[in-house]
Amino acid sequence: MDLYPLWNSLRIAGISTALIFFIGIFSAYYLSKAPRLVKGALDVVLTVPLVLPPTVVGYLLLRLLGPRRPLGAWLLETFGVKMTMTWWSAILATSVVIFPLMYRTARGAFESFDETLAQAGKTLGHSGSWVFWRVRMPACRQGILAGTVLAFARALGEYGATSMIAGYTPGRTATISTTVYQLWRTNDDALAFRWVMINLAISAVVLLIMNMMEAKQRSGRSARHAADR
Repeated sequence: MDLYPLWNSLRIAGISTALIFFIGIFSAYYLSKAPRLVKGALDVVLTVPLVLPPTVVGYLLLRLLGPRRPLGAWLLETFGVKMTMTWWSAILATSVVIFPLMYRTARGAFESFDETLAQAGKTLGHSGSWVFWRVRMPACRQGILAGTVLAFARALGEYGATSMIAGYTPGRTATISTTVYQLWRTNDDALAFRWVMINLAISAVVLLIMNMMEAKQRSGRSARHAADR
């Protein structure tokens, strides 16, 4: 059994989640403080991949980054980087698909943050960056953690956009999802089912870890509240 699809899926999911982690957090933070009109317009742009079919996202990326398209051709001629039918092109497609999950959950966490805590930190002479990393982020970490885990799980199972921009090449661009589809097409149900079970097992472990971390955080808060009393 060739394990390349497993390695490639984990690699793509891990890198794309790491990319959108920081981009999603900072986008959510600055948009939560933006004027209502700006926030409304940019929110639509940043969230639209969540409601578009993944195949539509893949098609739009092909229109933008295809080797015969202006941007794709420029990248290929200037840097020698091909943005389609490679494993790293799947990272771009996956990042676009999962970004709204990270952005929306992080923005909800920031909007529910008690701003008096930040103001208290500033009155004590701390900088804005110190308040962000030492006060705001710890207070919002549960929502950010949930967004990160959901984004990773979604990235692991991404098929539509990935299959369009990266295709399926064994040993090069194959992922678990594209491998399952190809095995189904060739009537290899036994091996397809095995890959499905592997994907289910990984997703279950990821969600279990998230639940354990949330339970630990809740127990820590309960212990602190009991100590304060």
